[in-house]
Amino acid sequence: MSHYYSEEPKVPLRTKTIEVCLRGHCFRFITASGVFSFGKLDRGTELLIESMILNEGWRVLDLGCGYGAVGIVASRFVGQVVMTDINRRAISIAKKNLKINGVKNAEVRWGSLYEPVRGERFHSIITNPPVHAGKEVLREIVINAPLHLHDEGLLQLVIKTKQGAKYIKGLMEENFAEVRELAKGSGYRVYAGIA
Repeated sequence: MSHYYSEEPKVPLRTKTIEVCLRGHCFRFITASGVFSFGKLDRGTELLIESMILNEGWRVLDLGCGYGAVGIVASRFVGQVVMTDINRRAISIAKKNLKINGVKNAEVRWGSLYEPVRGERFHSIITNPPVHAGKEVLREIVINAPLHLHDEGLLQLVIKTKQGAKYIKGLMEENFAEVRELAKGSGYRVYAGIA
């Protein structure tokens, strides 16, 4: 089975453009087959976007950016955004979405998890993690986040309540000074870990 958490999606490319308004701004996103949440903004990502903490001067990492919704919305509120993904199709679509939304303070980089930002630090890492890639990937995202955060930086993520929320929260509590639940709804929870 081809999965969006793979370098080269096997499914033929189809695209669909969607329009969404989030946090007081309206956006157009090209979505693509073989990239997470084709043809729509999924409810978990929407909850994450609406509840994520952002500050004006921040440098933010959108980890596993997919077609770019989280990073592009964040770019309206922060200083700089770096968006990364292992899926080459996601990278190509996210770059197009930066252009169509007129985003100048974000860049897209290809690579697995934290590889594209080795040695860099951020005020916040924001992610809708690829749950279906397995627990090891989720674990790596959480335990390595503090290495890429400034002091008191935030890891903000969304997780399905029934697909590992308890596991993720426990992992965050082991690796962060404090963990807060920012939002819950539609079967999802948004957590922030403070480094």
